[in-house]
Amino acid sequence: MTASVSGRTDPVVRRITTADIAEALTQGLRDFQAQPLFGLAFGLLYVLGGISIVLCVTAFGMVYLAYPLAAGFALIGPFVAIGLYEVSRRRELGQPISYGAILRTVTSRGEIGWMAFVTVFFFVLWMYQIRLLIALLLGLNASFSSIKEFMTVLLTTNEGLLFLAIGNLDGAALSLVLFSLTVVSFPLLLDRDVDFVTAMITSVRAVVTSPGPMIGWAAVITVLLIVSALPYFLGLLVTVPVLGHATWHLYRRIVAPA
Repeated sequence: MTASVSGRTDPVVRRITTADIAEALTQGLRDFQAQPLFGLAFGLLYVLGGISIVLCVTAFGMVYLAYPLAAGFALIGPFVAIGLYEVSRRRELGQPISYGAILRTVTSRGEIGWMAFVTVFFFVLWMYQIRLLIALLLGLNASFSSIKEFMTVLLTTNEGLLFLAIGNLDGAALSLVLFSLTVVSFPLLLDRDVDFVTAMITSVRAVVTSPGPMIGWAAVITVLLIVSALPYFLGLLVTVPVLGHATWHLYRRIVAPA
């Protein structure tokens, strides 16, 4: 064992397999079934966020930002889901569950605020990069009256196809980095008294220790979120809470008890 930034012993990271991911998903579904109102409430925040993004960019004539914003919104998912981690933690310990108790626990963990800053930083970085790509490839003053017009440009012009290719590769790289930094760090900060740097290092160690299963878990999250967002974001009502609860149980399998 090695000492963390705070001087404490680093958490022990265990290797996992795809079977652990399947079991975590099963446990996540059980948590959602046991506490559906909490899950639906947090899922609703995600749904309303997605709908608000589309309405806002449409109202301001910036429909070309709808897809990047929706994709970027997923980057802050680990922070949004922290309330779901707390529901699973309290169920595990047999503690009473209420919105007030969840809020008190989350706000009492000061290091979570720093992790939230990290996720927001990645979101802002993503949006700046997309705006730069639009300016370079589609024109500095690019403007589209509808999503249909924007999609036509993307799919029928060389510049549009290049924008899609570079944008998606860039988004995938950013998402993988942020996933590696946060997949374990948010649950760890909720569970133990560690600094956010140690939490991020532990999260990266978890991905490096089990690269195949962890990247597979990232792919599962991505696919489920995309499919769930297609029917006017309504599928996120169920997908977000199940994935949030499952992330907590996967964390329990990755990080050994203190």
